[in-house]
Amino acid sequence: MLNAKKVISESGIAFGTSGARGLVVDFKHNVSAAFAHAFVDVMRASFKFNSVAIGIDNRPSSYEIAQACAAAIQQQGFNVEYQGVIPTPALAFYSMENAIPCIMVTGSHIPFDRNGLKFYRPDGEITKDDEYAILNNTVRFSPINELITLHVKNNAAQAYITRYTSLYNNHTLKGKRIGIYEHSSAGRDLYAPLFRQLGAEIISLGRSDEFVPIDTEAVSDEDRLLAKVWSSQYQLDAIFSTDGDGDRPLVADETGTWLRGDILGLLAAQALDIDALAIPVSCNSAIELSGNFKKVAYTRIGSPYVIAAFEELKANYSAVAGFEANGGFLLASDINVNGKVLAALPTRDAVLPVLMLLAYAGNGKISHCVERLPQRFTWSDRLKDFPVEKSQQIISDAIAVPQNFLNELGLSELKCIDIDRTDGARFKLANGDIIHLRPSGNAPELRCYTEAANEALAKQYVQIVLNKLSAI
Repeated sequence: MLNAKKVISESGIAFGTSGARGLVVDFKHNVSAAFAHAFVDVMRASFKFNSVAIGIDNRPSSYEIAQACAAAIQQQGFNVEYQGVIPTPALAFYSMENAIPCIMVTGSHIPFDRNGLKFYRPDGEITKDDEYAILNNTVRFSPINELITLHVKNNAAQAYITRYTSLYNNHTLKGKRIGIYEHSSAGRDLYAPLFRQLGAEIISLGRSDEFVPIDTEAVSDEDRLLAKVWSSQYQLDAIFSTDGDGDRPLVADETGTWLRGDILGLLAAQALDIDALAIPVSCNSAIELSGNFKKVAYTRIGSPYVIAAFEELKANYSAVAGFEANGGFLLASDINVNGKVLAALPTRDAVLPVLMLLAYAGNGKISHCVERLPQRFTWSDRLKDFPVEKSQQIISDAIAVPQNFLNELGLSELKCIDIDRTDGARFKLANGDIIHLRPSGNAPELRCYTEAANEALAKQYVQIVLNKLSAI
């Protein structure tokens, strides 16, 4: 017999800001099973259920990991509801609607040689306390010697589509030409039918048989150029895409310019008439400067921290939501949309913000909606394969003597007036600009976020910082 805690502790796989992540080679059958056993054992202590749902993204390794998780679930005496390739928010919505736990096998946007597991309670995302309980669960189980064949159900996917198409009639998006950048997104077969049901004309773009690790916070130059070309070629009103597991949106306006995720979130929150927001500290200050919200609460980066802030906000405000700089929108309250109730979905979702943006823009242009916001511009990028220990040392040194840090970057004319240490180090400069360094929570990467009065300067800050640090 195997011990879940021992197997997990020796696996090299750890929880980050969004689930358990690690190298594919470390997701051996018994490791995947250990996580599933521990999760189900933690859940059965607090909830009553007969089934556990499983979904996957399009990574080649995901199905086999799902098979091992399914075998573990069956060993515990529960049924497996396999939903196949599906967006994470669709699986989470199905889980919450049916009051059952679920496991999503996905590595989201992280490098191809990695994968991960996201866990959902019957009432939403697991908490940090749940993560601790999973890592320390000592349930014993038999080794996985044989993988089972999984048969796909489509009820979760259909429920997700209906969640949004039921809000509007089939003429709501009539006259809109929307490009769907499909690549290898887990939701690529859902989005076109969804928007077509609302009246839009759909152009399918960039479908790939190979996994494409789209990062909505660090859009490649190639994808920026593609959006410009597609927008001009097909005369599009918008382009919609997501990251690998469909919980982070990527949206371009009619010019093919990708919107930053927090700007998309801000526009969606305005359209939804949200009272109070919980957002990570890395988000654009235009959100608070807009004056649209009664309360803006800042958190560490990662949906568990945003969700943790919801409880206090919901006690004081009727319409509560959150979003991240990567665009994932979390709806904490049931709200009224077009005279109908939209149930809360407190996990990152890609469809809600783009749908709200399109409805908000109406017959106008998306770019005009953006232009009406306070004009603050952000940029972000990352250094890959950058050891976490090195990131932490760089940040520690910069906090100790911030002016030396700026001098080493060749930015000696700038002065640091404040350092926010909520997550990493966020240096606020005397001219109002921001440079923010943070080690990634789920990969060996160092991320840099900046904000300035114009996009070119924000991008320049990122390039200066990462070019300097990459030479270390």
